[in-house]
Amino acid sequence: MMPLTLATIGEENIIKKIGGQPEVKKHLENLGFVVGGNVKIISQLGGNVIVNVKEARIAISREMAQKIMV
Repeated sequence: MMPLTLATIGEENIIKKIGGQPEVKKHLENLGFVVGGNVKIISQLGGNVIVNVKEARIAISREMAQKIMV
């Protein structure tokens, strides 16, 4: 298991765990980041990450990406 920030760009990953405070978990869940779901990094820019999750492209900060374990 590793944080999303260490995942390879363009590779499909399965979300195994989401860390952080309950409100952070809820926010990520509302964006589509759920345990067992697929996530793929599209690009990284200045630490921020653009990902494909549930057929949508979402930009999240490095801090948020560190809480998503794949």
